[in-house]
Amino acid sequence: MRAPAATTHQSTRSTTHGPWCNQTRHLHQRGEKNKRIQTVRTLPPTVQSSHPPPMPMPSASLRLAVIGAGAAGLAAARELRREGHAPVVFERAAAVGGTWLYAPPAASSDPLGAAATHSSLYASLRTNLPRETMGFLDFPFAAEAPGSADPRRFPGHEEVLRYLEAFARLFDLLRLVRFETEVLRVRREDRGGWAVTSRKLGDKGSGEEEVYDAVVVCNGHYTEPRIAVIPGVDAWPGKQMHSHNYRVPEPFLDQVVIIIGASASAVDISRDIASTAKEVHIADRSAPVRTCEKQPGNNNLWLHSMIDRAEEDGSVVFQDGSTIKADVIMHCTGYLYDFPFLGDDSTITVDDNRIDPLYKHVFPPEVAPQLSFIGLPWKVIPFPLFELQSKWVARVLSGRIMLPSKEEMMEDVKAFYSKLEARGWPKRYTHNFSNYQFEYDDWLAEQCSHIPIEEWRKQMYNFNGINKAVRPESYRDEWDDDHLVAEANEYFKKYL
Repeated sequence: MRAPAATTHQSTRSTTHGPWCNQTRHLHQRGEKNKRIQTVRTLPPTVQSSHPPPMPMPSASLRLAVIGAGAAGLAAARELRREGHAPVVFERAAAVGGTWLYAPPAASSDPLGAAATHSSLYASLRTNLPRETMGFLDFPFAAEAPGSADPRRFPGHEEVLRYLEAFARLFDLLRLVRFETEVLRVRREDRGGWAVTSRKLGDKGSGEEEVYDAVVVCNGHYTEPRIAVIPGVDAWPGKQMHSHNYRVPEPFLDQVVIIIGASASAVDISRDIASTAKEVHIADRSAPVRTCEKQPGNNNLWLHSMIDRAEEDGSVVFQDGSTIKADVIMHCTGYLYDFPFLGDDSTITVDDNRIDPLYKHVFPPEVAPQLSFIGLPWKVIPFPLFELQSKWVARVLSGRIMLPSKEEMMEDVKAFYSKLEARGWPKRYTHNFSNYQFEYDDWLAEQCSHIPIEEWRKQMYNFNGINKAVRPESYRDEWDDDHLVAEANEYFKKYL
């Protein structure tokens, strides 16, 4: 696979669409002397366009700290360097990959906590998105690509890691990464810049402090477990754990296991554990109260409403009144955003999983663009979104794109919150993009003068959601969108 040049789409016309773009400033080049002028555009949300303006050349090279070398951190490092910046990537693990770097939980790990284990992968995990949709926009995640060893359309996690490793090698990113190095503190300097204190794993000292022009946070959000509140569970004698620390089903042989949650990981893990457990009971908060149903095709798998309480005798009572004696309660209840290295001077707070305030889920208005976040949205196709966010951040930092004023960014954040409240969405869904990820992607693409997300990719993602609902047990191996697969493979030829 060859390294592609950065893709842009140039035109003399520019419009903006969607709720993401109330006010945006660009630096344009005009006239023979390429004098820079600043324009402000306020545009209606219904205007559609795929004709972004040409981009001027970057005006400055900055020394930047990137926290994390998972998919988001690698995307950020590549785009920052493409803009002429000098990124330094801090990574706790000994290799790239982030959450895709499989590791057994440490023997001393808290089964309900993150402890020292970063990855949340379990051994049997396969992607829940087709590989054609998953790849970076100019680096296809194709079965035909060099280094591929799992040609399945929904491959195992090892294949995703191989893909990220190949991406890092091709774009010469490994030399930018300080492996086995954790970031302890990030703070604003009075004289400008950000002081980053880091330490090699195993060192006992207070760490080394360096000053950077800006910090890009890419530490992921699948590490700090969210735990369900269960009345009486403190006196319940069984074992509790979070799916973050689940790896293989064998330890649950002949046990009765309750799984809390109905996410993709909860569905997969329940089927995985059912292969060895005596019984598996899924407690789904969204299920009707009187739900108590055996699941089709599984002799030992039941769906219930949420747990009502746990008892000292080992029994667990569901909201429908049914009771079982359980050995294990596993919380497949998601994760919390966590930035332990940031202090109050980052100007953000995390409240019920809302990171507040963030302009377009990336920039805290008070300190933008010197602090930014890549990869916070969920219910998305992650890698393309990481790439587009990274392009935007890189070009803002180099002066090719100007952000609105602090006041305008805050107004945009407030308007977004008002829309969520009008829809009845809880605060914890602030960064849930299930309804508008492509609108957001296309807005980012226009800011960066990049072609929009391909239509086949959007259609394939939507089709996969329908197929998963129709074939929950077999969607990874049965599908009816071969015409989209053919279109994707034709598109990939220019990169392979």
